[in-house]
Amino acid sequence: MSTLNINEMFETIQGEGAHTGIPSIFVRLQGCPVGCPWCDTKHTWEIKAELSVSPEAVIKKGQESETYFISDEAALLAQFSKEGYVAKHVVITGGEPCMYDLRPLTTLLHDKGYTTQIETSGTFEVLCDDRTYVTVSPKINMKGGYDVLVSALERANEIKHPIAMQKHIDELDALLSKVSSLDGKQVCLQPISQQKRATELAVSTCIERNWRLSLQTHKYIGIE
Repeated sequence: MSTLNINEMFETIQGEGAHTGIPSIFVRLQGCPVGCPWCDTKHTWEIKAELSVSPEAVIKKGQESETYFISDEAALLAQFSKEGYVAKHVVITGGEPCMYDLRPLTTLLHDKGYTTQIETSGTFEVLCDDRTYVTVSPKINMKGGYDVLVSALERANEIKHPIAMQKHIDELDALLSKVSSLDGKQVCLQPISQQKRATELAVSTCIERNWRLSLQTHKYIGIE
């Protein structure tokens, strides 16, 4: 068993990427040193002992907060049942989830009939079950100074890149040139904040390259 610091846990619909529309349990882990300036979960960045609370307090908090609860894999699975969750797809996000060794959690979940997905920046080694679907959203030249790892890109089933301008596509091209093969990988472009110019660029590039457009549909329909 391992220790997991969990900032949020909730059941919803996956809103972006190749799994858009799938009922999902989101498990948001605490801790991230990457430092993305546009991050919308900055409350997950630091792990402070005094902010550890009960699972019930985290699940019911209903707002962004630095509080988290500590769990192991078996206790987390039991919490799913306690909350009455029915979704069978579990999205492990953060923060930066790959700061943790996720092999025990993902293996347990798959063995219990769930599917799993990790959403990571690609700046830490991806340690998970072979059956886990890995989404790498590469964070390039961020304040934390972490490089995107080629090993994370190689493990990825999906490379989902937020873009606002051509420079971001050029940066993605430089990363993809390091990957041995894109066979079997989804490459998705996601316009930052659904800006008109970014959306037009993403659409035209996806058509040109036969990539996939990822929209944050949860923001359009007003769900978490």
